Amino acid sequence: MAETPSPAVYEKRHAGDLPPWRVADLPEPLPFNVKNLFRTIGPGAILLASSIGGGEWLVGPAAAVKHGMSVFWIATTAIILQMVLNLEGIRYTLYTGEPIVTGIMRLRPSSRFWGWLYSLMTIAQLGVPALAASCGPVIFAGLFHRTGLASDSGTVLIFTYLTIALGVALLCFGGTIELMLERLSWGMIAYIFVFLTLANVMFVPWSNWVAVFWGFFPVHNIIAVFSGSVSLTKWIETTDLLLLGTLAATAGAGGIGNLTISNWFRDKGMGMGSLVGSIGTAVGSEQHTVAGTGVVFPITTENMRRWKTWWTYAKADQIWLWALGCFLGMFLNVNLATALIPPGTNMEGLNTGTQQAAAMSGLWSGFWYLALLNGFWILFSTHLGNTDVMVRTVTDIWWVASEKVRERTKGQISRVYYFVLLLATIWGCIAVLSGEAMSLFKFLGFMANLVLAISSVQVLIVNTTLLPKELRPSKIRCGLLVICALFYGVFFVLMAGNEVRKFVTPPVAKQAAVVLACERNVG
Repeated sequence: MAETPSPAVYEKRHAGDLPPWRVADLPEPLPFNVKNLFRTIGPGAILLASSIGGGEWLVGPAAAVKHGMSVFWIATTAIILQMVLNLEGIRYTLYTGEPIVTGIMRLRPSSRFWGWLYSLMTIAQLGVPALAASCGPVIFAGLFHRTGLASDSGTVLIFTYLTIALGVALLCFGGTIELMLERLSWGMIAYIFVFLTLANVMFVPWSNWVAVFWGFFPVHNIIAVFSGSVSLTKWIETTDLLLLGTLAATAGAGGIGNLTISNWFRDKGMGMGSLVGSIGTAVGSEQHTVAGTGVVFPITTENMRRWKTWWTYAKADQIWLWALGCFLGMFLNVNLATALIPPGTNMEGLNTGTQQAAAMSGLWSGFWYLALLNGFWILFSTHLGNTDVMVRTVTDIWWVASEKVRERTKGQISRVYYFVLLLATIWGCIAVLSGEAMSLFKFLGFMANLVLAISSVQVLIVNTTLLPKELRPSKIRCGLLVICALFYGVFFVLMAGNEVRKFVTPPVAKQAAVVLACERNVG
C-alpha cells in the first residue's frame, strides 16, 4: 500500500484551531491470541463496572415492575447503539492518541466553544453524585438490618459522604488512574456476576427467565404498534417517559461515559495512545504527563497491518466484554427483581436491593448481607467510574485547550486532575442534598440523552472528515450513528416535553375548572 502523498499537510488542514498532530509510526501490538487478549483489553472492564449501576440496580427493576418486560427492547437497542458510538470514539483515539472529545474540539466553530459546552454538560450530568446517594441506604440497611426512615436521613447522609470519601481515596493510588480503575473493576465485576448468577439460579423460576429474555427483543412491540393493537400516542401518554428515557441512557454507559472510554484507551497505551501519555495518581506513581497534541501515523502497509490487530483488540473489548456484560448485567438484575418484587410496586425512592435482600433472607439470613454487598458494589463501582469520567473529561479539555494550564502545572496533568477532583467533591457534597436517589438519577438520564444525541453526530463528522479514507467507518456504521442520534434525540424531546407538561398542565386545568364553574353559575 502506498503512503499518503503528504501526511503533514493533511494533518494541518484538519487540525481546527488546535495545534496540528505530530507524525510517527503506529506501535506494534501484541500478536492476537487469548493470552494477549486479556493482557491488552481492560478499558471495557472499567466502563462495564461503571455501566452496571443505577440503570441495572434502580431504573431497570423500577421499569420492569411498573411497565412490565415489554419496554426492555429499549435496553437492547441502547446497548447496541452505544457500543457503536464507543467503537467510533476509540477509532479516533487509536489513530491520533487523543480522546474523542479532543477530536470534537477540532470542529467548528472553535475548540473553546466545544470545550466549554462539554465541560458544562459533563458537570450537569455527573456533578450530582446520585450513585453515592444510593449507596447510603444500602450501607444503612446492611448495618441496621432495616430500610431507613425519614428520621434516619442524617445517618444515611453520613454514609453517603463516606462513600464519596472512599471514592476520592481510591483515585489517589495505583500508578496510573486507568490501571487502578481496571484492577478494581475486574474484582467488582467478578463478585457482581457470580452473586447475580447464583441468586438467579436459586430464586427465579424458569418461566420468568424466558419471559424476561424475550422482553429484551422488540419484535412483538413493533408488530403491536404497526398492527394498531397498541396506540403509540396512548403509550406515550400513559408511560413514565422520564423513567424510560433514563433506562435508554443508563442501560449502557450513559452519555459522557461513552466518550470517556477513549480516554482510558489512551491511558492504557493502545494504538497511538502509547505515544501521548497517561494521567498518574497522586500516590505511588512516577511522573506521568499527557502531550497537548496527538500523534498520527502515515498510511503504509505495515501500519495498516498493525491497525487491524489494534482494531481487533478494540472490538473484543467493547463487544464481548462491555456490550455482552451490559446485557447480562441488566438481564440478571431485572430477572431477579421481577421474580422477587410484586408487579405494580411503587419503586420511587425505594431501595430495590433491600426488597430483594429481604425476600432472599427468608431462605438464609446471610443472603441479606450478600445481596446488599452486591448492591453496594454495583452502585459504588458506577459512582467511582462516574467520578473519574467527570474529572477526567474536564481535565483533558482544560489540558488541551489551554497552554497556560500546562505551563502553570509544569506539564503535570495529574495536578489539574486532582484540583478538579477537589472542586467536584466539594460540589458533590452540597449537591447530594438536592433530592432522593431516583430523582437525581432521572436528571442524570435526562442529560445523558442530550449528550448522546449531540455527540453521535459529532463523532460521525470527526471520523468522516479528520481520519484518512482508509480508516473511516463503513456506511453501515455511519447509519447506526445517525440512528443513535435520532434514538436519543427523540427520548430527550419526549422527556423534556413530559417535564414541561407537568408545569403547564396544572395551571391550565385549574383555569378550565374555574371557567366551567363560572358557566354553571351563570346558567
